[in-house]
Amino acid sequence: MPRKAEGLTAAKVRTAKPGRYGDGGGLYLLVRGPEARFWLFRYTREGKMREMGLGPASGSTAVSLADARVKARRLHDTVREGRDPLVDRDALKAAEAAAARQAVVRATTFRDVAIAYIAAHEASWRNAKHRQQWTNTLEAYAFPILGDLPVAEVDTGAVMRVLEPIWREKTETASRLRGRIESVLDYAKARGWRQGENAARWRGHIENMLPARGKIALVEHHAALPWREIGAFMSELARQDSLSALALQFTILTASRTTEAIEARWPEIDMAVGLWTVPAARMKAAREHRVPLSDAALTVLMTVAPLRDDERGGWIFPGTRPGRPLFNAAFRKLLRRMERGDLTVHGFRSTFRDWAAETGQPSDVAEAALAHTLGDKVQAAYQRGDLLERRRKLMEAWSTFCGRPAVGAEIVPLRRASAVTV
Repeated sequence: MPRKAEGLTAAKVRTAKPGRYGDGGGLYLLVRGPEARFWLFRYTREGKMREMGLGPASGSTAVSLADARVKARRLHDTVREGRDPLVDRDALKAAEAAAARQAVVRATTFRDVAIAYIAAHEASWRNAKHRQQWTNTLEAYAFPILGDLPVAEVDTGAVMRVLEPIWREKTETASRLRGRIESVLDYAKARGWRQGENAARWRGHIENMLPARGKIALVEHHAALPWREIGAFMSELARQDSLSALALQFTILTASRTTEAIEARWPEIDMAVGLWTVPAARMKAAREHRVPLSDAALTVLMTVAPLRDDERGGWIFPGTRPGRPLFNAAFRKLLRRMERGDLTVHGFRSTFRDWAAETGQPSDVAEAALAHTLGDKVQAAYQRGDLLERRRKLMEAWSTFCGRPAVGAEIVPLRRASAVTV
């Protein structure tokens, strides 16, 4: 490439005043200030003048005159070959960016994505138990096989290696695990870490390789007390001199869930009108639930009222840990002490529902008392009230029935006022 005699020198590059200086062959020095010097390559493409930066001509990262000339000669050859240096540069950058993204994808394992998914969604989960179940099942069954695999490479075969060994013996666990793997893979696709179909999808995919859950595992209901035996049980429960026994009485009399009851706070109670308002954050359906309190339930509250301490959380049933309510295991320990380890607390809701059905109580009122969501969307659209006054009569009838021990049994009133121990 021919060069002009009046081309640049190293000294001129260092001392030139602001301006533009040509070196020949399309190479130019652009000076904007003592420390603002840059190399440019100018060329014509399709009748238009274009410029491409070649780097600084001053400072610690300066490109020397000799190196700038080498770059300019190469770019000049590129133009003579009919290519556009700027287009080539952009294509190279795009290729490098794609390679970098691919490297990130290859380095992103299923374990990485699962941890990120849990962190992103745990705030929407109602309790720590749900998070722990997610973590435990993934660590126990999925991570040993999928954990170190790039999430982009998790295929159907890998998912089946996780599910097949436990599908028949631990069907419920395996079914939930499959759903969790599916969610993690969907999250990975949304974040750009994998493409294609979800390898853990059930409908039209995994269902063709594994028997349906309902065909190999019976539905396991919570162990429930027969409704005719609730009076005798409540009589025995009244003999248990502990805070957990009073909490369980309250839970049964209100047909509530364990967490709803043991995490109840005094500000939720209106003793004057006999009403307990459970906030939406503690309800399974995420909707506020009003519970009419029977005389027996109010008596339980009056019994524990001396324990009220608003400065330590205002819990109705405070636990042994400062500022915390009773823990979930308190009920299980209580039932074992009563030699009724065959029962579950949640099962008492089934006892209540069976009593309501067998004694002719209105089904819609009983379902509202249990805070169940109506399955019929049309019915739900029209029935917007919570049937509070009808439920008040229902819950009073339930508490009356709970106070009737079996024939021949010693009558122990539910309305206790003895000293409370935790």
